[in-house]
Parts: sequence; structure tokens; C-alpha cells
Amino acid sequence: MDKKIREEVLDFYSEAATKPQGELCCPVKYDASEVAHIPKEVFEISYGCGSPVGFADLKTGETVIDLGSGGGVDVFIAAKKVGEKGRVIGIDMTEAMTKKAKASAIEVTKRLGFNNIEFKEGFLEDVPLPDNTADCVISNCVINLSADKTKVVKEVLRLLKPNARFCFSDVVAEDEVPKSMQEDKKLWGECISGALREVDFLNILKDNGTYGLEIKSRELYRMVDGLRFDSVVINGYKSQKNSECIYKGHFAIYNGPFNSVTDDDGHNFPLGVPVEICTDTLAKLSAPPYARFFSIIKDGKIEEVSCSPEPNPDKSTDTNGCC
Repeated sequence: MDKKIREEVLDFYSEAATKPQGELCCPVKYDASEVAHIPKEVFEISYGCGSPVGFADLKTGETVIDLGSGGGVDVFIAAKKVGEKGRVIGIDMTEAMTKKAKASAIEVTKRLGFNNIEFKEGFLEDVPLPDNTADCVISNCVINLSADKTKVVKEVLRLLKPNARFCFSDVVAEDEVPKSMQEDKKLWGECISGALREVDFLNILKDNGTYGLEIKSRELYRMVDGLRFDSVVINGYKSQKNSECIYKGHFAIYNGPFNSVTDDDGHNFPLGVPVEICTDTLAKLSAPPYARFFSIIKDGKIEEVSCSPEPNPDKSTDTNGCC
């Protein structure tokens, strides 16, 4: 069954690479300066449910992997963000898409003035790259196309460096997708048949070594036979624990706005109460996405914790392309 689904999706997107499919596109907002270096024809075959790049907080010099890179639009945007010292690798199983993306990359790199882009053919469940390659893994509406989402998540975590992050844009269903939809070849290609309930998608992530999950965006994608499908953007991090839980006199104070919170390891932090933490928890609470909510005490003194500002994708302009 898994092989059959993969072959059907492959055929669907191979055709979509040569014959643009308008129903697979959705309105997306990009800052004009982010896409000025991208040829117009790239947007004609850029399919998805919302670009994750604006939520990924990409930094200069980082290595980024885009799973299911298609025509390459998110790769090209990320390439500009990470700069000449960075690296962006697009992975797609479709030969026709990869060929077009490589052709577009020639013009993109010319306009950027540097080449930090690479495209490779590969499957979500078996990416041809070594362990601990990426600072960030992104994907735009492709995980739902896999019949083995647990394997995809494990592959993402294999690719990420310790405590590195991912940012997925994908489709989730309000309820379990009926069998009739699951067996519909066209709906598989349209990102409907393989969608999970949001809670099931999040549980796969939580059960396989992630932490710090955040829903950054949620909006209606489609209604099909009365069933709602939403486009969501999910950020998270690869969990990397030391072999020992060491306490060195660090305390964390939760600064609100709730009365208390519980982290992924079950530690409870009441509002305004110093809680002793180990070195692993210290590392997590001193970095995004937690740092802005906590103060750290060491040797009786409160340490200042810096945290990168949240990206603001709303400061953007409409384009006529697809996402």
C-alpha cells in the first residue's frame, strides 16, 4: 500500500511539473524583497499550503534542508536569508520537478551573486544526506503525502543537529479522514487523503524526540464533503539529552502569563516561583522558544537571557504566485 501511494503521488506531481495545477496553489504573502530574485515561472509550479520560511527564523550561515522542494521557491527564499556562507538543499522525489528547480537555480544564483543552493532527488523517508547536517529542516505541504509519517519525522531528526529546529507547513483534518477519501488517488495528490488529525500529527512529533512544539499559524485549507482541512505551521526542536541529569545550582522562574506551565519532561513551573533545574533543562529554557518566558538564577543572581525576536510574516505583500 505504501509503495502504491508513493507511485501515485510521484505520477501526480510529475505531471504537475509540466502542466501547472491551479487547484494545488493557494494565496501566499511574501515580502516583495524576498522573491525579487526568483523567476516568475517558478511560482507556476510551486504547490503547497503556506510557506514555512517566514516562520523558521533563518539566520546567516545556517544550513537548511527543504523536504519536498518541488519547483524550488522556498529553497530560493531561504538561500537569500542564509546568505553566501549558508547552504540550502532541496530534496524532492520527482525527477521533473528537480530538473526544473535546477534550471531555475541558475538564474537565481546569478541574481543573488552567489551559489549556496543544491537540489537532490530523494524520498522523505530516506534522504541522501548524512546525520546532523541541518540547522533547520523545512517542508511545505509534503508530510501528508507520505504513508509513513513516523518514519519521515525520524528522518528529519536524523538530519538535524542536536537541539536544531524544524518548521513544517502542512494540512491537518478536523476528524479522521474517511476510507473513501483515503482511497481517492486525486485527493492524495491534493494533500487531503493523507492528512492526519492535528492532535495525531503532534503526538507523532512528541513521541519521536521533539520538544518546544508551537502552532505558528492555522487557517482553512479546504472543505471536502463537509470535512474541514486546515493549513498549519508547526515549529519544534530536536531533543538531545545528556546521559546524566546534573544539577549545578540553577533555578528557573516562570514569568507568565499563565498561573503555571509544565514542560515536555513533566517539570512544573508555577508563576514567579524559583524551580531548581538540571543542565539539560537549563539549555532548553535559555533558548527559543522558552527563553522569553523564563528568568534564570545562577549563584543567587538573575542572568540575562537573549532571545531572537519572533518573525513577523504579516509584514508582507501579496504576490500572484502559489505557495
